[in-house]
Amino acid sequence: MRTTTGQRWVLALTSVAALMIMLDALVVTTALHAIQLDLRASLAELEWTVNAYTLSFAVLLMAGAALGERYGRRRVLVAGVLLFSAASAACASAPNLGWLVAARAVQGAGSAAVMPVGMALLSAAFPPAQRTRALGLFAAVTGLATLGGPLLGGAVVEGSTWQWIFWLNLPIAALLVPLMLTRLPESRGEARGLDHLGIGLACAAALGSVWGLLRGDEAGWGSGEVVAAFLLAAIALVAFVRWELRTATPLIPMRLFAARGFSVGNAVGFLLFGSIFSGAFFFAQFLQTVQHHGPLGAGVRLAPWTITLFLVAPAAGKQVNRFGERPLVVVGLLMQAAGYGWLALTAGPQLSYPAMVAPFALCGVGVSMAIPAAQSAVLRSVPLAAVGAASGTFNTLRQLGSTFGIALPAAVFATFGGLGSTAAFSAGFAAAIGTAALLALIGAALGLLLPAGAPVAARSDAQPVAAR
Repeated sequence: MRTTTGQRWVLALTSVAALMIMLDALVVTTALHAIQLDLRASLAELEWTVNAYTLSFAVLLMAGAALGERYGRRRVLVAGVLLFSAASAACASAPNLGWLVAARAVQGAGSAAVMPVGMALLSAAFPPAQRTRALGLFAAVTGLATLGGPLLGGAVVEGSTWQWIFWLNLPIAALLVPLMLTRLPESRGEARGLDHLGIGLACAAALGSVWGLLRGDEAGWGSGEVVAAFLLAAIALVAFVRWELRTATPLIPMRLFAARGFSVGNAVGFLLFGSIFSGAFFFAQFLQTVQHHGPLGAGVRLAPWTITLFLVAPAAGKQVNRFGERPLVVVGLLMQAAGYGWLALTAGPQLSYPAMVAPFALCGVGVSMAIPAAQSAVLRSVPLAAVGAASGTFNTLRQLGSTFGIALPAAVFATFGGLGSTAAFSAGFAAAIGTAALLALIGAALGLLLPAGAPVAARSDAQPVAAR
């Protein structure tokens, strides 16, 4: 079935907008060392330059989806791009770490308006038989961020200063906004009110858990501060679930979790992206701190891991129609776990870069198979009217997974290693990447619970896919 010109514009513009968003999640990875030296930041403070972005992104995603359904997806998409670009300018102008973290949080809010409505526009523009291929292409283009983020960050830092990794967002936004206003059709879904209490409880649960993980090693795992943080997170999480089951306008529609593909797909996405961001945070630092490569050199050397998403994801998206999501998710995450485990077992000051190429490639192929399949499992489990809420939920949980995937391995890193020497960094790195391998392994086990596959043409958008 051929695509129309309008469909191609929707795919192109939503993909480029998502690429810009995802670039900013990863572009800092090879710039972290420069930011640390310039702003005199500790490892925990460096984590906040990533986590401030992913936390606000995660907890506001469903609000962004709800705004798109009520006020128009194109309108909210444009507003999100404008907010994101303004926050990028604030990041580039940051005189200290506190300013940078605050601006990164605002960037995350802009991203939360872009990603869910972009996926909803894409899903609404393509019928079921074309949707998985479109999502595969979408994943491939956004996957360029995985390749381009570390490369771009390294090139910019080495050629200029780290501030330019944020200034570069402004010309992209200036090109996107007029094209979106003229080329994208406006669309709406099921109008929903904003769940202000749900947003607050989600923020408290996410912030409490991440704060506890980040402060545990320094303040002590049994300290009042850390215990209080985890207690706050647990209470807020229970209150959030109870509230979401009662309110008429839930932030996350709990009824959708009755579909096995939706619930398992979201759990897999949480663990998958947690594992990915663990590597994104630590690999570039290992290449610079232990192997003494420059920022650009580190970005180039990550290519065997990152380029596979661009090459493999489109083909994996097509295979979902043939085999279903389960085998791609399970095999992909097992490959990710094996690659990470390989690196964890061999890590040390003596580890040479050529010995890292094969496990990098193994991990890259694995996640390239799993990402489009996990997305498809979620979106194909709900009726078309609920696609916006489903995409928002998936992206919320994957961003929370990204934050968790940095905070937990970083806590393990601080327990077993440190920044004082290459030997100390290697010891911490091995423990952190081993933890990330465990996250991927748990995700593979959960993937076995996904419903068995069936051809897309046999499915209807009228009802969710029944768990089999």
